Amino acid sequence: MDRLSNTVRPYAWGSTTAIPELLGTAPTGEPQAEMWMGAHPGAPSRLTRPTGTDATGVVGSVTGAGSTGAADPTGAAGPGAGGERSLTDVIAADPERELGAAAVRAFGPRLPFLLKLLAAGAPLSLQVHPDLAQAQEGYADEERRGIPIDAPHRTYKDANHKPELICALTPFDGLCGFRRPAEAADLIADLGVDSLKPYVDLLRARPEDGALREVLTAILTADPDEMAHTVAEAAEAAARLGGAHAPYAQIAHHYPGDPGVIAAMLLNYVQLQPGEAMFLGAGVPHAYLGGLGVEIMANSDNVLRCGLTPKHVDVPELLRIVRFEATEPGILRPEAAPSGEEVYETPVDEFRLSRYVLPSGGTPVDLTAATAQILLCTAGAPQVGGIGLAPGESVFVPADEAVEAAGAGTLFRATVVV
Repeated sequence: MDRLSNTVRPYAWGSTTAIPELLGTAPTGEPQAEMWMGAHPGAPSRLTRPTGTDATGVVGSVTGAGSTGAADPTGAAGPGAGGERSLTDVIAADPERELGAAAVRAFGPRLPFLLKLLAAGAPLSLQVHPDLAQAQEGYADEERRGIPIDAPHRTYKDANHKPELICALTPFDGLCGFRRPAEAADLIADLGVDSLKPYVDLLRARPEDGALREVLTAILTADPDEMAHTVAEAAEAAARLGGAHAPYAQIAHHYPGDPGVIAAMLLNYVQLQPGEAMFLGAGVPHAYLGGLGVEIMANSDNVLRCGLTPKHVDVPELLRIVRFEATEPGILRPEAAPSGEEVYETPVDEFRLSRYVLPSGGTPVDLTAATAQILLCTAGAPQVGGIGLAPGESVFVPADEAVEAAGAGTLFRATVVV
């Protein structure tokens, strides 16, 4: 078992305080948006396991979980690294030992999920993810056309889908899935903005899927100057009305003139309480607005943006991927097992997220699994396999390694379904 050193990513939308407060460190004044735990090539976790030491060997000390990314994210151990290696390199050296034979057969020789602490101080982009077939098709097409992988107009960074789950650690606000068109029409009509009346009429006159498609298409293809004026009027009205309209005034404050402000009104507004979660499957438009949570996702970078972003919006491809159907924003609550494990059930196999709330003086809990797992502490000071964890600290446990947890605290457990 290895204590992990993890990179904190300073995206502009990140909170300046939420992750430092969890870690017990002083804020830097800069945004700290996401702490990544896993083997994603963009910022793999690091551990200290001397070359040649197997999964059961003694592990030396490593940098704490609050690392802000000073380590080289490529995985190369620098001078004086003392055996520090990236989790990507450790897995590549012996995938079956680290991940388990069944996981390698199911997902290949890589960790198929990425675990994060996510701290939103401002809204993230309104976005959607492809399903597996769409990702494979889109990636192959852009490869054939020779679009560089780092081109700003490149849509598919890999051939994988990106289902994801967010579990709130604090009150957490977001958008998830389409409202019923009549509800969206009422919300928009209440603003009293003349230029939005055609959208209201469409939402009330068309069948559900046609209404949502037509209105989203119209929003994203409108004249930018005219839309900026409409958004400004809508934001002023939303601020004046407050209540159900208040979130959209706040979104417009961060993204003035962005058509995504109007598109956001087509979606369900969701407020999660600590311990509640939201699953985001393929084709479901969504955005995170604010709060701290534990996020887990399939290991992919495929994002199609709908708005609330200065980045490229591929409207035709977006319209091909989005599922134009009204849905209830199902809030997930964990299902408790006799062992004390509380599982957030999802329909995917690349990840499985669960939680243990460990009492003081309780019987140690056996966490041994046939697949690799990452254990993240979010409260208290539990002992995991003899390693004491503070909030924000995490460990990587190779497949089949015996491990117990004890002591008061909360642990999130990330693994796979095989």
